[in-house]
Amino acid sequence: MTVILNLARRAHDHNWDLDPITRSLLDTDFYKLLMLQFIWKHFPKTRASFSLINRSFHVRLADLIPVEELRAQLEQTRQRRFHKSELIWLAGNTFYGRQDIFEPEFLTWLEKDFRLSDYELSAHGGQFSLTFHGLWTETTMWEIYALSTISELKTRASLKRLSEFELDILYARAKTRLWEKMARLRGTPDLSISDFGTRRRHSFLWQEYVIKAMTDVVGPVFKGTSNTYLAYKHDLEAIGTNAHELPMALAALANNDEELKAAQYRLLELWQQTYHGELLIVLPDTFGSTQFFQNAPDWVADWTGQRADSKDPFLAGDEYIAWLESRGRDPRQKLFIASDALDADTILQLHAHFSGTLQNGAKPSDFRQAADFLDKEKWLPGRRIRFSAGWGTLLTNDFRDCNPLGDSGFDPLSLVCKLNDVDGRPAVKLSDNFQKALGNSAVVERYRRVFGLAGVADVPVLS
Repeated sequence: MTVILNLARRAHDHNWDLDPITRSLLDTDFYKLLMLQFIWKHFPKTRASFSLINRSFHVRLADLIPVEELRAQLEQTRQRRFHKSELIWLAGNTFYGRQDIFEPEFLTWLEKDFRLSDYELSAHGGQFSLTFHGLWTETTMWEIYALSTISELKTRASLKRLSEFELDILYARAKTRLWEKMARLRGTPDLSISDFGTRRRHSFLWQEYVIKAMTDVVGPVFKGTSNTYLAYKHDLEAIGTNAHELPMALAALANNDEELKAAQYRLLELWQQTYHGELLIVLPDTFGSTQFFQNAPDWVADWTGQRADSKDPFLAGDEYIAWLESRGRDPRQKLFIASDALDADTILQLHAHFSGTLQNGAKPSDFRQAADFLDKEKWLPGRRIRFSAGWGTLLTNDFRDCNPLGDSGFDPLSLVCKLNDVDGRPAVKLSDNFQKALGNSAVVERYRRVFGLAGVADVPVLS
């Protein structure tokens, strides 16, 4: 393995206070750079604010992490600039088969003019209040930096409580768990997995360890990482397109209910114009997937695929297949990406559900209940739709029950940093899960009246 780290010894001996968490401005999800270029091109003067939300409210983050320690890390990040070698890589590398994804003028702007906005940070009642205000181009990139920073500071606080021997046990258990997951996945025909775990990772070093392990162990099953810096550093494919932030912003800028409902499709028109018909992955659940497909223009069915983020992925994929068929498209030529709270068994179940013709009279739905149906001999290739898994938190931060002290100090958090307002107008996300709705309650109710509640569920949130 190329990266071999004694993580326990490093955690025991290292002076964490001097170790910056954000090592590069590329240490972010690839879609943030694609969206930044989109914002720079179409909304350069628009202002926006983002806010941190800890959905794992029982974890009192501000009691675990000193506020000045968080401030010091944020300051180190705010002072960073893109390195010329990084920009040369962005300019010259091929992404999704194209070498001109990033415009030369945009890369020049990144080098000379890009700056992160200031922020407001305080602690109240055991929780952080963290907001970012400024031009949208200055605030949008804070999302991933803030989330990964707080997640790792929580990890460091928990690591400090362990002896070197206890740290050995912690990482030995986590490595064993990672190996067991990879062993389940290795050799599965036509399986496609990417790392989506930057925002809630255990640490940068652990994420790097994980992606190298995935590369070495599961081989061609592992397609790349959403982390741009790790893709740059390890010559991996950078994975990602766009996120909920964009339809949220365009909806917030709408002047009436009609414009509000149409904003989700106006965004898609602007996106495909910006990227010349590439990077065409629909993310339909910002205001509810069912209503999105019911009202979508026919040309949306020509897009490459869909990413499902907040609906049961079995239901979401089946809904997408049925919609494509109703529009006269062949689902087998499309791509369905699941990315919400995935783990190895669920990935295999989804792969079988969408990518396999089952033997012995078994039904795709059987894969959801019976582990014995996961045997590779039980199904034959014969896809309903191309399937890919964006594996996040439970790939890069599954230390549940690994702590030798027996507490939950290393369990991952459901932490988000979401768009709060655009040019002073409140932004809302409804999603396909009532538990994931974000925004002012009165504005959320207006959005629910406009978009409806079709297909929306109420289930617990892991990530």
